[in-house]
Amino acid sequence: MKFNNKYETIFLDKDSKGFDSSLSNAQKVNVVLSPSLYWVKKLHLPLKYLRDVKKLLPSIFEDTLPEGNYSYSAYKKGDEFVVVAYEDKAILELMAHKGLQISNVANVYLAQSVLEGIEGAFRVSETQSVYVKEGIVLLVPSGWIKESGELDISALKLPEHKIQLQQYGHILNTKSFYTLGVVLIAFIVLLGGEYFITSQKTQTIVDAKEELFAKNGLKATTMQNKALLKKYTKIHTLQSKLRESIAAVLSLRLPKEQKISFINFKNKKLIVNFSGLKQGNEKKILTELKNKGLHLKEKFKEGVLHVEITL
Repeated sequence: MKFNNKYETIFLDKDSKGFDSSLSNAQKVNVVLSPSLYWVKKLHLPLKYLRDVKKLLPSIFEDTLPEGNYSYSAYKKGDEFVVVAYEDKAILELMAHKGLQISNVANVYLAQSVLEGIEGAFRVSETQSVYVKEGIVLLVPSGWIKESGELDISALKLPEHKIQLQQYGHILNTKSFYTLGVVLIAFIVLLGGEYFITSQKTQTIVDAKEELFAKNGLKATTMQNKALLKKYTKIHTLQSKLRESIAAVLSLRLPKEQKISFINFKNKKLIVNFSGLKQGNEKKILTELKNKGLHLKEKFKEGVLHVEITL
């Protein structure tokens, strides 16, 4: 079933075809942004009002976004908040590259809010498709999934939520600066008391995060903790391999005249010397070590087998 939208709706992605030959100068369109043009999260937050969530958006995306200048938006879906970050400049440059004139843009929507109710996967270009996983609209190569056909974006009902590229207010219809100033002053007067309560709630969340990090001996930011985890994971892996290699060496059953005369660990290598060997005895030891899956180099000289095991 098609819904009669006031304007034609188009899907904008880096792989979209150009629009220069398909739109007249007077024609306006609604633009649906591909998932590749924004960052999105779904969250449960102990906040009641959407305006309180919007104040937290920069910190919510901390350590997630690449370097750049971002705008943020949010809306509520059931018991969750859908929060979004996008880079105005990148979107505007892509529109210009695709031949989409600024004067042709009526409204800008997110694929997340437009397509979150679709079932199945739909092709949006020659190489890419969209589908919904755990409530998030994803863009993936078409070869990864089974498609239900090509997406007819004009057949979808557009949601109330849309974004505004406010650094470029001439793209969308806005009120005069005087009217906007009056509205802002009215909000400040009406919500002045609530601002203090919201600040306390925000500080409570920040304090709880810091307390949790301090209690578990963690660093101040998520990025630092991920780096710390990566460091200790490497150490644990190396130590595990070292223990396994030593156990393999010590489990060898050597004749009485043969013994381990030297063992050392250096530069990620376990060095072992076997002494008391006659020519040919070293083959049995090397075979057993290799059968245990160890990567090694060996040298036999004057009754001593020198083995370097690389971890």
